Amino acid sequence: MAPAMSHRNRLWSRSEIQGLIADGRKIIIFRGQVLKADAWLPYHPGGDKSILHMVGRDATDEIAALHSAEAQAQMQKYVIGRVHGTWENFLPPIQGGIFRLPVSKNDGDEALSAETDASSSGTSTPSSTVFDIGQAGDQVRLRRTGNDTPLSTASSLLSSETEPRQFGHVETSTAHAISTDVSKYPLLDKMSQDEVVSKYRQLDEKLRSKGLYQCEYSYYAVEFARYSILFALFLTFLHYSYYTLSSICLGLFWHLLAFAAHDAGHLSITHGFHTDSCVGIFIADFLGGLSVGWWKRNHNVHHIVTNSPEHDPDIQHMPFFAISSRFFSSLRSTYYDRVMKFDAASQFFIKHQHYLYYPILLMGRFNLYRLAWLYLLDPAQAPRKGPAWWHRHLEMAGQAFFWYWFGYRTLYLSIPTWSSRITFLLISHMVTAPLHVQLTLSHFAMSSADLGVHESFAQKMARTTMDVDCPPWLDFIHGGLQFQVVHHLFPRLPRHNLRRAQKYVKEFCDDVGIPYVIFSFTRGNKEVISRLAEVAEQLRVLEECRKVAAKDLIQGHHRH
Repeated sequence: MAPAMSHRNRLWSRSEIQGLIADGRKIIIFRGQVLKADAWLPYHPGGDKSILHMVGRDATDEIAALHSAEAQAQMQKYVIGRVHGTWENFLPPIQGGIFRLPVSKNDGDEALSAETDASSSGTSTPSSTVFDIGQAGDQVRLRRTGNDTPLSTASSLLSSETEPRQFGHVETSTAHAISTDVSKYPLLDKMSQDEVVSKYRQLDEKLRSKGLYQCEYSYYAVEFARYSILFALFLTFLHYSYYTLSSICLGLFWHLLAFAAHDAGHLSITHGFHTDSCVGIFIADFLGGLSVGWWKRNHNVHHIVTNSPEHDPDIQHMPFFAISSRFFSSLRSTYYDRVMKFDAASQFFIKHQHYLYYPILLMGRFNLYRLAWLYLLDPAQAPRKGPAWWHRHLEMAGQAFFWYWFGYRTLYLSIPTWSSRITFLLISHMVTAPLHVQLTLSHFAMSSADLGVHESFAQKMARTTMDVDCPPWLDFIHGGLQFQVVHHLFPRLPRHNLRRAQKYVKEFCDDVGIPYVIFSFTRGNKEVISRLAEVAEQLRVLEECRKVAAKDLIQGHHRH
């Protein structure tokens, strides 16, 4: 017992942890303890990428927000020691942090390499889109800054320079955007961020004391009644050959079910890992043809690096959408492990993205099928061992069941003609488009700036997310996704308690000086379309200036 205790109580210096990370170890700080997650990495039900984004960081708030008490207790198996005092974050290797082995074991923090010093300072390639959020009384207003440069000056960024120089000007504009964003939020110094962290944790305790983490199953009884009515109507209309009405009911059924799958994915129904996972698989795979395993892998990363163009898969929709001119430089996605090429197709779609936003989202469900199968068929994504090893097999069974009842029994056997089948397929899937609007609404219009590793989890979540205001009787249509600020701060909070928690979150934001952004559904949509239109206009100006530069270059050659 004594050797084990001494092993767990070993005090690690900063340079020693730097050396472990340089040697490829996956070191995470959690409540002052040092976790070595290497052995767990392939078995993590939420995928490896969410862990990799926490390497070298104090991940206390991220872990507590996304994991149950039981899961946190299991992490004690991976404790190799502790650190003294408050940990200063490194930039994780997956985000570009550079680490070197210490010269010797006795080297202190002074021996850190220049590259590692840059990593720990929190500087990284910044994102470009920043929204300057100001508070005026009870009203929140958004004023675009930074890369949302007035077109009269934007053309000067790209006059007759070479392409690298052109994007250099964009990065200069980005730096200004970041400084503007910083000016509207609590300072990034240790004292200010410690206060945000402390009060965020106090808020979490308050929500627990008020019982808001407890799921009231009576709400799900009402939800189940809605699901049952819609499914019964789908079958009834299908039986009597009212195919359009049947497809609409089926689409609404899928739309509402997605919210319950989201709840299960966050373990906010029963809070039991396998129970909620099976509920999610039954809903997503068996009834909807989607993959809850893919969703967990994707969504966990989204909740950690929200709105980061390089890292957040939920805003990586190239070639169709770009919410930041950062995408013009063909960023490399750390989630997909590939470059998101800014090619001819991207230029076409992004120039018209504010017009294509809704038409493309009408087809969003088909993309979810594609992503589900890419996940289930890729051995590198779905865990093959560990507690969730059998979930993939259950999901595969669910996929077979879905395509049997929907693809074969419904589309092929129950509908007589191919034209009717295609119409049914399209209508049923397009009816689910409001879900995709809701998923993008709370993030597309918010900041995508990288403020560095010193920004607290709570501040980053509130800065990159907005709420949608609606009357309580419409909550079931939005499915809890209208409370995205609350949800991102407390992901495991049951959906039906989010409205009750909202007032406490507003009080927290007022207390620490974080603007709480909330818009009506209509205003939120206008903000998103406006954001897409501005990025499209930036691209148009970029192309015009590139043409002028090329023309000047050619004329210069002719003159000489």
